[in-house]
Amino acid sequence: MSDERIWDVVIVGGGIVGAATLYKLQTRYPQFRILLLEKEKALADHQTGNNSGVIHSGIYYKPGSYKARNCVDGRRELVAFAKQHGVKHDICGKLIVATDLEELPRLEKIFTTGLANGVEDMRKVTAQEIREIEPHCTGIAGVHVGCTGIIDFRAATNTMAELALALQPGSRVSIGEEFLGIASAEDGSQVRTSKGVHRTRHTIFCGGLQSDRLAKADGSALRERIVGFRGDYYDLTEQGKHKVKHLIYPVPDPRFPFLGVHFTRMTDGSIECGPNAVFTFKREGYGKTDFDWKDTVDALSYGGTWKLFLRNMGYGINEYRRAFSKRLFLKTLQRLIPSLNMNDIEPGRAGVRAMLLGTDGNMVDDFRIERRGNRIHVLNAPSPAATAALAIGGHIAETAAREWRLGGD
Repeated sequence: MSDERIWDVVIVGGGIVGAATLYKLQTRYPQFRILLLEKEKALADHQTGNNSGVIHSGIYYKPGSYKARNCVDGRRELVAFAKQHGVKHDICGKLIVATDLEELPRLEKIFTTGLANGVEDMRKVTAQEIREIEPHCTGIAGVHVGCTGIIDFRAATNTMAELALALQPGSRVSIGEEFLGIASAEDGSQVRTSKGVHRTRHTIFCGGLQSDRLAKADGSALRERIVGFRGDYYDLTEQGKHKVKHLIYPVPDPRFPFLGVHFTRMTDGSIECGPNAVFTFKREGYGKTDFDWKDTVDALSYGGTWKLFLRNMGYGINEYRRAFSKRLFLKTLQRLIPSLNMNDIEPGRAGVRAMLLGTDGNMVDDFRIERRGNRIHVLNAPSPAATAALAIGGHIAETAAREWRLGGD
């Protein structure tokens, strides 16, 4: 299905960052015809729709970083958006809990980082106050972050797309249409898909788990590579749900790029516990034994992957053991809620996180967005990208306006 008309912008990728970019661009340029392409049968079908649903505060991220600025600004904008447009959410607050003395300096650093980032409604809490907020939680000290909450990210994504299309009937969201390639043309580019060819003046790639491959298909000499990590969740059963009222997080270990197993009260009232973090042999695979040859070869033929493995061998082995052992997973959960037992938890869903991994084996920590001529690539958008999506979309729209000298602003 080829469209002979030329699009002003084609966006590749229908997660929340792609939808937010569509919304921000269409709001700024209501006269533009914009096409959003998504290869799955629904928007938000991978990272966006399979994360923990948390609206992050911005308390963890290095002051001055793109993550820190956009998480705080994006959170405030996302909450206002959800209130205005009826997206299900709840600003319920969360506890970050220290369970032993060696965690106290790290807890203090997190609090100081939150202050530097301008995170509002934070306070230190004592062991007694932890019990008052979460009666079944045991800790020696904590930080309560009142501005953190939960949201239905799938609904937020769909709402952003719907609002954009309402502004311009000539724009379109095409699901089930996979990007296959791009070539330069006299008036912009030709985007080839599973359904045809689209002519466009500008292209924006928001490919998440496939962002490195999309960049290379566009001729980029990107040296880093996306490596996927699956996160498995457990749910609290009906008999265990009363033991968690809000969000409860451990103090993260700075040696590892993840926040640790935590408790999340979802917008539907269920309670999730997790995730762990294990290397996945399939970028878009959510089962413990899912496998894809291309994804596996891409990851294991990359030197950065092995440097990461060797540096974190013990951690990785423990995560894999926990992935296949309910008892070990429970033991981790009991650090925060000692009264949990085997009958309180049951296997839940899983998600996959895209991490841009450097050749030195280090995760690229900050968001990364690059422009190449009339194309923009979101190369790295790990957590808290969903929280920050509207701020990221706004940044992309601003970059497009400045670098592409778009008219009609």
